[in-house]
Amino acid sequence: MSRFEAGPIPKQRLRRGRRNATLRRMVRETQLTVDNLIAPLFIVEGQNIRKPISSMPGQFQLSLDQLGAEIDELVAAQIPSVLLFGIPLHKDAQGSAAWDVNGPVPSAIRAIKQQAPHLVVIADVCMCEYTDHGHCGILTSGEPETITVDNDPTLELLARASVAYAAAGADVVAPSAMMDGQIAAIRHGLDQAGYHDTIILSYAAKFASAFYGPFREAAESTPQFGDRRSYQMDAANAREAIAEVALDVAEGADWLMVKPAGAYLDIIRAVYEEFNLPLAAYQVSGEYAMIKAAAANGWIDEQRVALESLLAIRRAGAIMIITYYAKDVAKWLA
Repeated sequence: MSRFEAGPIPKQRLRRGRRNATLRRMVRETQLTVDNLIAPLFIVEGQNIRKPISSMPGQFQLSLDQLGAEIDELVAAQIPSVLLFGIPLHKDAQGSAAWDVNGPVPSAIRAIKQQAPHLVVIADVCMCEYTDHGHCGILTSGEPETITVDNDPTLELLARASVAYAAAGADVVAPSAMMDGQIAAIRHGLDQAGYHDTIILSYAAKFASAFYGPFREAAESTPQFGDRRSYQMDAANAREAIAEVALDVAEGADWLMVKPAGAYLDIIRAVYEEFNLPLAAYQVSGEYAMIKAAAANGWIDEQRVALESLLAIRRAGAIMIITYYAKDVAKWLA
């Protein structure tokens, strides 16, 4: 039998740089570090509450007296920042607990800043956790099938909440309601109240996503009717996402965010290439829950999959990643 003759062997062989771990580390283009991580926390009113979130294993609703231990762990892991969501005891049609100076988020901000002054505290700004109907602002009137969030009256509420969080000591406010004009309204409110240095991290491209499912248990924010597709973005639209981001930049956003992350890497890359502002991405509850569920069934290596998913978000262009894996990743990277 004649010997098979292969074609010319290439002089450039990229496998040479993959031969061992040290070589791979030396030529690695994208780095994931603890400095990229932001840990979300869910703060509830009450005492002695550390309630597991069933759809998000390893995550909890925390009362203020349980928050200190969590902050100690995050600081020890050198995680630079937290994102706070509040769950009040009482809700109403306007979501007035959102700007209550003694509400869950302002109280948590003050406690964190006293315990860990250098930890960057980001406060989510939305009405959905605070309204009795579960939508992100004041509702319009009319027939049930036509009711939606009334955009312009909601802007004042978002600004009030933002000022309350800044007054409590938040470094960053992060409006997620997807109301037209919300960045301008919040910037105006902050400036009028003297909080010129408070950063606005805009959920600039927030899509109406099925990946948010577990979050609704965590934040107790399931809409009592309908859904949020009339104000959150259609998953099919990439160019509209760029338009949304451009509007927020023009209104005064300091940092930008794309949410969700994993299924929207193309949007992250497009925003990264188009705008010269710090970019965050949110690895949302459904992304986290899917990895957890598959790992629990023994189908995947949880650590490798989680790290790979976060590295992909970094590679797409996000320098900040909000992830429920923050503490685990900090330990793995260490």
